[in-house]
Formats: sequence, C-alpha cells, structure tokens
Amino acid sequence: MTVKDVYDLIDHAAPFETQMESDNSGFLVGSSSQAVDTILFALDVTPAVIDEAVSLGAQLIVTHHPLMFSPVHSLTDDTYEGRMIRRLIREDISLISAHTNLDQAPGGINDTLAERCGLTHVSGEGYFRCGLLPVPLSAADFAADLRQRLHSEVRLMGPADAVIRKVGLCSGGGSDFWNLAADAGCNAFVSGEIRHHHALSMAGSGIVGFECGHFGTEEPGIRALASALQNTVNTIECNVRIYVSGVSAYSFIRQP
Repeated sequence: MTVKDVYDLIDHAAPFETQMESDNSGFLVGSSSQAVDTILFALDVTPAVIDEAVSLGAQLIVTHHPLMFSPVHSLTDDTYEGRMIRRLIREDISLISAHTNLDQAPGGINDTLAERCGLTHVSGEGYFRCGLLPVPLSAADFAADLRQRLHSEVRLMGPADAVIRKVGLCSGGGSDFWNLAADAGCNAFVSGEIRHHHALSMAGSGIVGFECGHFGTEEPGIRALASALQNTVNTIECNVRIYVSGVSAYSFIRQP
C-alpha cells in the first residue's frame, strides 16, 4: 500500500472536493508513491505526535487539522509550520489531512459526535446534526454524561435544571451553526467552542450550550476513520498497522 492508496481510501469515505474553500485538506507533505505499512492518526501534527510516529515506525500521519492553512512562502525553522514540515521530511513521514470534508461526511466527525452524545433519530446535513436523547435529562446531568462520553471537560452555558430533550451539535469551532439548532426546535447545542456572542444569542433563545472542547468533539471522529480504514485494509488483506495517537492536543496546558 502507498500513500496515494491511503489518500484514495479517505477520499472515497470523505471526498476532498467537498472541503470548504478556505480549507487545506489533502496530501500535504511527502511522496505519494511512498510504501506504507504503519499509519498514525491524530487530531493535529505536533512535535509529540511526530515523536510517536517515529517510535511506531510510521511512514504516514493522518490528521484532522491541516498543518498549513495559509500559503507557505518560506520553509525555515523560524515558524512552527516550517519546523514541523522540516521534521516530517527528515523523518521521511508523509502527511494527509482530512478536515472539513470529514466534518460533513457520512460517518464522519459530526455523525460520530452525535453517536457519542447518545442521540437517537439523528438528522441534519452539512456540518450540523440534531437528535433526541433517549430520556430527557437536566442540563447538569447531560453535562456530566458528556464528560464521561467524550472524556473531556464540559462548560455548561445555561440553567443547570433546564430539561434537555432535543440536541443540536457541530464539532470543533462550530458555534456558527447554533441557529440551525434553534430552527430545528432544539433546546440544547453541543460544540467544541462557543463564541461569546453566540452564547448570548443562544441564552436569549432559550438554548442551553455545552462547550466540550475541540479535542473532545473531534477526536472520536478520527478514531472512527482509523477504525474504518483498518477494516478496509484487513478486507483487502493488506498488512498495514493503524494507530490512533495517545497524545492530547492540549498536553501543553497545565491544570491548576
């Protein structure tokens, strides 16, 4: 199997042509003809993730967030992106990123998040999903449930005793889509990050916000993609090992 083969499998599951115009998903670093027998999936490329890839003997890293969003005009150690790209090249590790194409794909980031949140009767399109809780919960209980399900801190934005029945969601920095939750008759909205003015508008519309972090809302979808790819390579009898990074994207943050 080559890097190009892996790219094609991801493209089939989450077509790169569906990404936002401002996105930079795709094959970003390396050689498309490079042979691959070990792949590491991660949310982001960080020094610790590259260390992990090297220790595993991985030839390819697949991330959710692209390393480069803006055009790279120079490749030096003076920038974070430059240091990461130079390190990848030195270690002979290729890089593929699947971002907004995976966010909206069937079985992708937001479908997986809806499943992890325990929602039923899930509907929606694009980046937005909504569904029902099997049993109505207080906002405080739903927040506690999300902490367990997503292994993440959860910030509750609204009254703790509000009764939550129908939930809208968009992973990562997806609070722009809160109004779709209002249109769908939801009384709760889950996202990775909820902007200040969105939180105020949600409160004024009677929608309780649950801010669960970028990592908490998107890492499950990366795991789902890795699992799907492993199933595919097993089916076609390719000897490829696939790992999901054990490094938190926020490992540099120290809690008090």
